[in-house]
Amino acid sequence: MKTFLKVCECMNFTRAAEELNITQPAVSQHVRYLESYYKVRLFDYEGKKLRLTEQGELLHSAALTMMHDEQSLKSRLTHLPAGKQDVRFGATMTVGEVVMPEVLKAYLSTYPEVQLHMEVANTQELLKRLDAGNIDFAIVEGFFKKTEYDFLHYSTEKFVAVCCPSYCFQKKPRRLEDMFVERLLLREPGSGTREVLERFLDSQNYGLEDFEKIAEIGNLHTLKELAKAGLGITFLYKIAVRKELENGELKLIKLENCQIYHDFTFIWPRESIYAEFYRGLFRQFTGVSSSEQL
Repeated sequence: MKTFLKVCECMNFTRAAEELNITQPAVSQHVRYLESYYKVRLFDYEGKKLRLTEQGELLHSAALTMMHDEQSLKSRLTHLPAGKQDVRFGATMTVGEVVMPEVLKAYLSTYPEVQLHMEVANTQELLKRLDAGNIDFAIVEGFFKKTEYDFLHYSTEKFVAVCCPSYCFQKKPRRLEDMFVERLLLREPGSGTREVLERFLDSQNYGLEDFEKIAEIGNLHTLKELAKAGLGITFLYKIAVRKELENGELKLIKLENCQIYHDFTFIWPRESIYAEFYRGLFRQFTGVSSSEQL
């Protein structure tokens, strides 16, 4: 099954063999065994390109959950003798740096015996860690395949354009297009914040390339500091710049054609045997019932 998942990741038998440090015939043998066992074809070729069949997609989703649950079970067995609950989760940068501090203060005050591990990374990296079983669940702001994960709506946040109060615009901004002559301060590829902006631009038949100057910043604090210094404009969740807006370090750029809202989502592997455990954690984190959030 590990071999199958690696082939799904690489979509290349030779590359999968290299990463697993086994021979290509061994990889082929493992896949043929699974096909024989389940009596289905898992892969097809479109020209020279390998792709999963519909049955292969189904097995891939189930296999990810099985591998994740096995890792989760191992962790639970390890901590059981000590009588401690082990919670391992991931959060995207905005969620981890802005939302989680208050949430975790309340949570750890209520459940002081919990062994807690929070990892902060971009959405795509967290999905990889979730699939590998390194974390139990994640709270993400980016996009994910809803066919591969179960999820609950965590919150809906406004996405805004901001700059420092003294910023000198080359052209008075009224519409999104007026911003293209400014330097855009942008998060790194794989960031949920960046993907929200990219998808909105695409919906308006624009792209990042329409901005004349771009600076990619992989740190939320640094990005905000550059914006406060007047070195560019940026798009962030309003919740992430709430303090800066309140104390006058940043201001909203009001655009006629730029109203963006996006969900933060609590996700875990689809059909996991620990689904009720994750739903319970969701209720503890939010302080509301799951039915109110669905």
